[in-house]
Amino acid sequence: MSVASCLLLYSLAVTVLAPRPLARLTRAGIAPRLGVAMWLAAIGSVVASWATAAIFLFAELVRDWAQPGDTVVAACFTTLGAVATGGAGLVLQIGLLTLAVLAALALVVLAVRLGRSLVRARTSTHEHARMARLAGRRVAGLDAVVLDAPERVAYCVAGRPHTVVITRAAMDALDQPHLHAVLAHERAHLDGHHHLLLAVTRALAAILPAMTLFTLGAAEVARLLEMCADDTAARAHGSRTVLRALLALSGAAPIPAGALGATGVGVLARAERLAAPSQPGQRWRARLLLSAVTVLVITGPVVTAMLAARGLALCGGSMAG
Repeated sequence: MSVASCLLLYSLAVTVLAPRPLARLTRAGIAPRLGVAMWLAAIGSVVASWATAAIFLFAELVRDWAQPGDTVVAACFTTLGAVATGGAGLVLQIGLLTLAVLAALALVVLAVRLGRSLVRARTSTHEHARMARLAGRRVAGLDAVVLDAPERVAYCVAGRPHTVVITRAAMDALDQPHLHAVLAHERAHLDGHHHLLLAVTRALAAILPAMTLFTLGAAEVARLLEMCADDTAARAHGSRTVLRALLALSGAAPIPAGALGATGVGVLARAERLAAPSQPGQRWRARLLLSAVTVLVITGPVVTAMLAARGLALCGGSMAG
């Protein structure tokens, strides 16, 4: 029981206490790739802790069912068995059965909603990419589909194949270097599979909206991924060129749902970051700190489970699992 309880306590601590400090670490956008890795590690560690705790608890329940003993689970099992068979009264029996059914249904609903959200997002983006290719036209030397629209918009959508979309109005607002910087930004999203990361984090945030770790994490990951794409474009075309391109397209029409675009998220913060890049010393400190926190949240569940299994954790007494 100690392994499961310690993992659940660990996940509770990360879920409740970690979001705001993690957001402060990534607020400036220094080392955005490491920032994304840190948020994904924190979210993944919580989900993995839930799954592992359920496995350990189930294993101990099966063991105590077959070999009853003087363990906490066995005592709980005996009490629950008495309640389930009506030994504590009809009201408690009905309440226990109702609670069990509701808990099982909640788990099923969460799993189904997550799966449906991911499938729906994939279907939507693939269909949008297909329609953009049908409605748009190719221009020689341009790795994008051009739409004849009055809005200044450039974005990319996942599909078969992935598609970069830019409007005629956006092309008219950009000179050649700025246009290529925008296209490099969009291609960086597709090459980095950023749409997959956003699909998972946004799906978790949608099905668990009351948990700040997932909602704030999804928003921060989206913002940091835009900065990652900015950095890729800046390495090829220069920070000033990317900044001017970003400003030329800012304030235009919103990016379609499910798409990734240069002006989709955090334009002001990204513009400030491009205008005043961080110093080498700041980058090294940020990298060290983000790396340390990432390692901590990755190893946290493993260390917690190992300590609990050896009877050393404070959140459980005897050995379990």
